[in-house]
Amino acid sequence: MTTKTSELLAAAAPRTVTVVRGISDDQLDLPTPCPDYAVRDLVNHLYQVVVNFQALARKGEVDWSAKNDHLTEGWRDRFAAETVRLVEAWSEPAALEGVSSGMGLPQETVGEMALTDLTVHAWDLARATGQRLEVEPEVLAALHGFMDRMGDTGQQMGAFGEAVPTGPEATDLDRLLGRTGRDPAWVPAS
Repeated sequence: MTTKTSELLAAAAPRTVTVVRGISDDQLDLPTPCPDYAVRDLVNHLYQVVVNFQALARKGEVDWSAKNDHLTEGWRDRFAAETVRLVEAWSEPAALEGVSSGMGLPQETVGEMALTDLTVHAWDLARATGQRLEVEPEVLAALHGFMDRMGDTGQQMGAFGEAVPTGPEATDLDRLLGRTGRDPAWVPAS
């Protein structure tokens, strides 16, 4: 069984996994476009996102305060396995029904939040480590729709920074990044 959310996550997840697998151990202390996160911190956060959003798909409670270091032996393979579980969790139609007790939002919106984190943080990590990230057009369209509905609220809640203006030559991905408070032209300081 699949849902629109699981199909979008299934399109985004392999690209995120490719970026995570492409991070070398000597890149873990590099800065990222998220000013408070080095690569190691952001991978740990993304790991937590992937695991917690599995629980949220089942309408469970999650603990965002845990700050575990998941980057131990085999972390790349474990991250890949957890993304598969994420897609599976959101493939159940019941995952999209009702309101999340853990977030107080419609379950469909919670699924879009997972897609946003998976995609935008993959770009953060790709940019920080000299990789490229291609995002499927249907994922970008869904994320722009999400930002249309939730961008202002996300910014007020601190999930997104102040929007960064993009020019007319900006790609759909660049515009999405700008909407989430990222500078699409960000490069690590030399």
